[in-house]
Amino acid sequence: MRLALILVSITIYAFTVEAHDAHSGWSYDLYCCNGDGHTGDCQEIPSSSVRIVPGGYQLTLAPGDHRLITRKHIFKFPQSTTRRSQDSEYHLCLFPDENTPRCFYAPDMSF
Repeated sequence: MRLALILVSITIYAFTVEAHDAHSGWSYDLYCCNGDGHTGDCQEIPSSSVRIVPGGYQLTLAPGDHRLITRKHIFKFPQSTTRRSQDSEYHLCLFPDENTPRCFYAPDMSF
């Protein structure tokens, strides 16, 4: 029984350590952060960079909109792959570089 409690504690700790948190306190999905909590580079992006289009979203990002962005990018996300933001803001995870969007989070009002 004691061994089981220790294993459960270690598992919970491992998931806590690996979670990458938004500034408002909720955690991005582990996949979005590449599972290590640091390299996924998830962060909030300006709502002005997001446009709702038929079937999903179009993001037009410029340097300063995300810490990895060094030049203009246009990304499209179908609504079916968009994840639910838990703080009424838009968030984008890029990995392994600025050319590769991994996860996009949109607030409830956008669904």
